[in-house]
Amino acid sequence: MIPYGRQDISEADVAAVVEVLKSDFLTQGPAVELFERAVADYCGADRAVSASSATAALHLACLALGVGPGDLVWTSPISFVASANCALYCGAEVDFVDIDPHTYTMSIEALSDKLERAARQDRLPKVVIPVHLCGQSCRMDEIKRLADAYGFSIVEDASHAIGGSYKGGAIGSCRFSDITVFSFHPVKIVTTGEGGIALTNKPELSDKMALLRSHGVTRDPALMHGPADGPWYYQQVALGFNYRLTDIQAALGNSQLQRVDGFVRRRTELADRYTRSLKELPLTLPWQHPDTSSAWHLYVIRLKPDQISLSRGEVFGRLRSSDIGVNLHYIPIHTQPYYLNLGFKRGDFPEAERYYEGAITIPLFSGMSDAQQDKIIQCLEQTLIP
Repeated sequence: MIPYGRQDISEADVAAVVEVLKSDFLTQGPAVELFERAVADYCGADRAVSASSATAALHLACLALGVGPGDLVWTSPISFVASANCALYCGAEVDFVDIDPHTYTMSIEALSDKLERAARQDRLPKVVIPVHLCGQSCRMDEIKRLADAYGFSIVEDASHAIGGSYKGGAIGSCRFSDITVFSFHPVKIVTTGEGGIALTNKPELSDKMALLRSHGVTRDPALMHGPADGPWYYQQVALGFNYRLTDIQAALGNSQLQRVDGFVRRRTELADRYTRSLKELPLTLPWQHPDTSSAWHLYVIRLKPDQISLSRGEVFGRLRSSDIGVNLHYIPIHTQPYYLNLGFKRGDFPEAERYYEGAITIPLFSGMSDAQQDKIIQCLEQTLIP
């Protein structure tokens, strides 16, 4: 089966991991520091704090920004559940902002309207988490303008987007946000097996995330309460977590990062090829805002139900039966049973629900061959225009 996503592991990646396995450090050590510095430099950010997953990095980001009980965090309903769960972990409440019908990222118009209403009700969010869906940046300058006007912090969930850019600057530079988070899951553009990272230009935020990543334990005398008992001494000064990345994972990430631009170039070639080949089919194809350059983590098509006789389920099933590993990104978070129990209901975010009704993610990964892509295109043609 052609998977919807797949890691690209080279002999150099394998050698980098083996080198760490033969070293004195397997868990957090010098490879982690090198990886954090390399990602920060690549994106043009001052600091980076790696974590065991992007979910962990989102949680650390919320904690560093002081999110807690009584606070509100807003995000997109079209994302993986981690984009919302990270705020609940902190005891905060979550709400959503509907998506733009063209980019499928957070709608600036919906955000602006919701902020106006929230200001009148004295229910403004502490943090907004825009999601760079499929690798395309949200309109971050406009979100930053609203943040300055209404006083909220911004965490970019850029889990899909390393290697992409916005207005000529790398996603991850934090030009328009407090913190940016990337994912290194195997189907993402760069992988560490499992892992994530949070970038920031604010030392106080990176220091807080680094402390909380490792149990809230420190050996820094400046953070301790009273003098140290000796060189062995440490103190727990906050309630933290074991969210550390290992040197094994960081070594893989360091090696992968050397090829990130090539990964994105190939993904872009494949995305362009899809767009040229599928434009006559009864589909809505991905639209890119001119201010953005997508990293193309995903390629999502939307069926035009009035122009085809098959349901989305039937199309999905026919592709799967042809060994094409289509998937779906994402089911609106607010329609998940857990969130329905929190008081959300179907119909709350109509644009997100319209998107979901016809969306299918077709395979896209840097190692995909033209022949594999031709098979997918041909199967779509035969399915949609029998």
